[in-house]
Amino acid sequence: MPARTDPDAFLSLLADIVGPAHLLTRDDEVARYVADWRRCYPGAARAVVRPAGTAEVSRVVAACAAHGVPVVPQGGNTGLVGGSTPDASRTEVVLSLSRMAAVRSVDPLDNAMTLEAGCTVLAAQEAAAAQGRLFPLSLASEGSATIGGVLATNAGGEQVLRYGNARELALGLEVVLADGRVLQGLGALRKDNTGYDLKQLFIGSEGTLGVVTAATFRLFAPPRKVVTAWVAVRDAEAAVLLLARLTEAVGERVTAFELLGRQAIDQVLAHGVAGMRDPLGGSYPWAVLFDVSETSARLDPAPAVEEVLGAAMEDGLVADAVVAASGPQAHALWALREHVPEAQRLEGPSIKHDISVAVSRIPAFIAEAGAALEALMPGIRVVCFGHVGDGNLHYNQSKPPGMPDAEFRAREEAVHELVHAVAARMQGSISAEHGIGRLKQAAFLQHKSPVALELMARLKRALDPANTFNPGRVLPRERLLPLP
Repeated sequence: MPARTDPDAFLSLLADIVGPAHLLTRDDEVARYVADWRRCYPGAARAVVRPAGTAEVSRVVAACAAHGVPVVPQGGNTGLVGGSTPDASRTEVVLSLSRMAAVRSVDPLDNAMTLEAGCTVLAAQEAAAAQGRLFPLSLASEGSATIGGVLATNAGGEQVLRYGNARELALGLEVVLADGRVLQGLGALRKDNTGYDLKQLFIGSEGTLGVVTAATFRLFAPPRKVVTAWVAVRDAEAAVLLLARLTEAVGERVTAFELLGRQAIDQVLAHGVAGMRDPLGGSYPWAVLFDVSETSARLDPAPAVEEVLGAAMEDGLVADAVVAASGPQAHALWALREHVPEAQRLEGPSIKHDISVAVSRIPAFIAEAGAALEALMPGIRVVCFGHVGDGNLHYNQSKPPGMPDAEFRAREEAVHELVHAVAARMQGSISAEHGIGRLKQAAFLQHKSPVALELMARLKRALDPANTFNPGRVLPRERLLPLP
């Protein structure tokens, strides 16, 4: 059993490691670290520790493990499932990586860059651009979301269709293990078959297996020409067919392909910034927003895109379309998409889902889930938007007009069960990019195969036998009891 010492002595030990200024214990100091972005999981930390580098992380973790103190790794604290904030027990130490924000290297020849875990996604994009390269990971919270966090949740964002999510972009990791040792694997190799690919264990593990302190990522040539279009389509099936036609015409140049339902658009227009307007000014039921990008200065994808849109209009798939004539116009179109989450928050209480199904099954999912929700709660407003190119929908709900907030919230679990059941019947996922954390644990245990759950528990016991890292997140504590 780990030794347990005087609390004051333990905190003094942590202060000796990171310096007194970076050990936070007062309520006013820790407030921003102990509540999640949605304010669903307020907690109380024993302390917040802010190490300056991997060596300090190693010593902090070793000290916590030796004294039986749980560790909650935290990046930008933009998570949406309650996986990066402490519980209310005041026993857990929050390990904030915010000071570890360095860009260690950018190599245009290797098309690789190495970043510390506290570096924001936006800072990574800017560092790559300064060297004439593209770091393609892009999401609405990129100004505050950190590299460690996006790896912990295997985040995707808007350009997964062409470049892949965090797992596909990562070449190597540096990880602090549960006993404080450091796994060094920051190489930029594309091919390495020397045994198990250990980095994959930690990507998407939500801080339950180790603390990622740095990572090496793939870089790409930046696009020289981007065609951005906002398209009115008759339904989700037309959107999927349009994606197929675009892909056939321009291949991997389809960089992003987003779907927005009418309810999502209307909420943005009602609560958006001044001057935000519908690009087509109509009452169409669904919109598609896509980017087609080309890295060669000699090629222009615009004629092919216009040909596809013209044929789709003739065939009745597309009702209307606008192609951005400039960078600012393209930015304005994307602003509509990026404001959807904030607009729904301003609209009032909402129920959120982050599901995925095969792209071909998106229309069936929307139809089946929508009909079932209407039967469950007449008048419920479905706010559907997301990354149709990779099958990931943010399938959210706002309350029916006139329904009291409390009544809507009281029926949230029934809505979750319905939506998750439809996704499961279609062999989909209940969490495409946000993770499990605490929010989705019950649904995770219900819909994940028992064999998969057993293997995950075995991995957790093997890599973190004392359950030091993020206890109770993803897998509940009872799943980690010793095997008979």
